[in-house]
Amino acid sequence: MKKIIYSVAVIFLITVSCSSDFTEVKPVGVLESTTFFNSESNTEEALIGLYDLVQFNNDQAWNSAFFIKVLPGDEANAGGGTATDQKQLQEIDDYANISISNPSLEGVWNKEYKTIALANTIIEKVEAGTLSNKAFAIAEAKFMRAWCYFELTTMWGDVPLRLENPTTISAEAFAKAKSPRAEIYAQIEADLAVAIAGLPDKTAVKNNFRVSKGAAQALLGKVLVFQGKTLAAIPYLKAVIDNPAHGLESDVSKVWLKDSEFGKESLFEVGFITTKGYNFTTANLAGREESNIFIQLMGPRGDGYFNLTGTGLRNGWGFNLPTAKILSAFDAAGDVSRKAATVMSEAELVSFGGSKAGTPWDYEGGIRTKYAPRASETSAGGVVEANYGTNLRLFRFAEVLLLAAEAYNKEGQDANARIELNKIRQRAGLADVSSTLTGANLFNAIVNEKFLELAFEGQRFWDLVRWGRANAELSSKGYTAKNDLYPIPASEIAKNKALTSADQNPGY
Repeated sequence: MKKIIYSVAVIFLITVSCSSDFTEVKPVGVLESTTFFNSESNTEEALIGLYDLVQFNNDQAWNSAFFIKVLPGDEANAGGGTATDQKQLQEIDDYANISISNPSLEGVWNKEYKTIALANTIIEKVEAGTLSNKAFAIAEAKFMRAWCYFELTTMWGDVPLRLENPTTISAEAFAKAKSPRAEIYAQIEADLAVAIAGLPDKTAVKNNFRVSKGAAQALLGKVLVFQGKTLAAIPYLKAVIDNPAHGLESDVSKVWLKDSEFGKESLFEVGFITTKGYNFTTANLAGREESNIFIQLMGPRGDGYFNLTGTGLRNGWGFNLPTAKILSAFDAAGDVSRKAATVMSEAELVSFGGSKAGTPWDYEGGIRTKYAPRASETSAGGVVEANYGTNLRLFRFAEVLLLAAEAYNKEGQDANARIELNKIRQRAGLADVSSTLTGANLFNAIVNEKFLELAFEGQRFWDLVRWGRANAELSSKGYTAKNDLYPIPASEIAKNKALTSADQNPGY
């Protein structure tokens, strides 16, 4: 993926990032942007560049969208070595004193807008041309723009809606006021309508990592559910469920492993490889790597804390530890097989032949097995710690089933809700819910099932917020209502002349 993006990134003279002062930005380029998109192959390279940017935004070690979506949830603790190890992540995890200059939040914000800037360029240039792949290119770019805006508005609320890039490099050209979340949602819906019309079925995508019509339908259904438009969401979610190209992986133990990457359950997935042979000199945690450094970050901490004999796991750096709450939730549900694929209690560690010495920071009685380091997921080249190839599943068919169950329940169609919920339970080896389970009680079952199924996938906190349950579940951990949104980065307010400190999110 990287070889392609390097060949196209230099053509774009302006990006809407806040990383440098405007006076320091110098236009660069070896290709003429006005003619670049006259070529179908060039347009393809630019589209691949969007995936490269999404990969970068999710894999940059301390400034990752994947990480900052997971941390405020009640299934995960920040972990690491000490209370000050990657302090900006500890702030997010603990809800307290989150700085408006938090570098992890600023990094994700900037990379979301960089991806949007590239999508805007593709849309503008291709719309003006006559390429035979015009409809597809615009559809794919609009899916990516919709994805980024959904992440931005979920985490930050009202944000600047940039649909065109500046044509000059100046503070005035960059200035853009925040748009209400309702306007952001409307644009996401419009972009996804185009994506649905122009993207191919999953069986016909050009490369296995690229999004399909089903991914766009699923994302639109999710966006509508997040707005409470559950009746409108049902047809889009049902279209994905009814399409035989999509489905659940049969073996829950392999859902998050290389064995099932880009499989039938995958709707949007970030790919990684094991063949770069990085070592600790060539690996760059702040850069753009093709291996998944998060697998190492999230492994059970070494330094003598965990002996992993018999588990099949390797030691890592101890971030993103499971809470006692998620361990107990699996046990309360009698959930054995899915639990084994997600977390491991200390007693289970010992039963395998391993052991623990001392108490790592943020440890509450267990280690993670979902997205954990395994010898089978890395390569012999370089150092194993820097060459994991495990993909990150950003959007899965299982989530579509749970969104559909929620939508059906909210619309009083509880029989249909139970059907979709039971598909998830059956794959996990659990009994169907009672045929008499309805209304609020059924909704509670859906909430709990989602807690277990999507643990450590960056959904839990944002669900609690939209359901109005965050205070009840998280106040004992330090959560207050201001934590429903992250602070707008101080650098954005400083450089965006259309914003002032009054535009900062409440409480920051």
